Amino acid sequence: MHEGEVDWVAERTRSGGGDTRRAVMAQLLKRGPVSAADLADGLGLSAAGVRRHLDALVAEGLAETCSPNQVAGEEAGRGRPPKHFRLTDAGRDHFGTSYDSLALEAVDLIKDLGGEGAVRTFAKGRISKILGGVRSAAEGEADDVEAVVAEVAAALEDHGYAATVTRAGGGIQICQHHCPVSAVAAAHPELCEAEHEAIAELVGRHIQPLALIADGHGICTTNIPLSVTSPAGDTNERSGA
Repeated sequence: MHEGEVDWVAERTRSGGGDTRRAVMAQLLKRGPVSAADLADGLGLSAAGVRRHLDALVAEGLAETCSPNQVAGEEAGRGRPPKHFRLTDAGRDHFGTSYDSLALEAVDLIKDLGGEGAVRTFAKGRISKILGGVRSAAEGEADDVEAVVAEVAAALEDHGYAATVTRAGGGIQICQHHCPVSAVAAAHPELCEAEHEAIAELVGRHIQPLALIADGHGICTTNIPLSVTSPAGDTNERSGA
């Protein structure tokens, strides 16, 4: 996230509860749905204190209660599950989507002036700046791929994508819990395509986009196999699976 974007987010959230409130909202963005107890553990705060912030966020329409996500294949435990929380769309708006309409108009103009090729050039240039400091993985080295993916996630995190990395079967996944350009990407898929192509080139293998915020999903999920080495340029299709 750029310095100006950080200042803007801080200003948007400062009036309603200070640093703790911002920390709770940030954790809801990255971890939701999540229980108050788990939030408290992660933030090093009392559960009662966190619940007060959560109650205030719910009352203001910035957060909502929901059912916990059950992991596939996991049996539901006995008893009533604890209440879980997540941000609403209004809550997510506090993390940098107010400039969507201006950005969309600008990219629309690029397309009007230069066609889809101009949009692709813009998209490639944009992601190149974001990932410019990330090194390429050594060919065939799974451990190195993991290190590069961590660098990619860190670079995305710095630009407002709230990115995390998880293990998944024989690969790893980059999960982006927020997309600061989701409205533009929904209208111009070239932005997502350029991002996937850039990541595939850095890790030196085919990657699998599994879900996109621009397609209406809660998070963007990109799977990077660790044991499969296919040419990066084969296919990095936009997918809403």
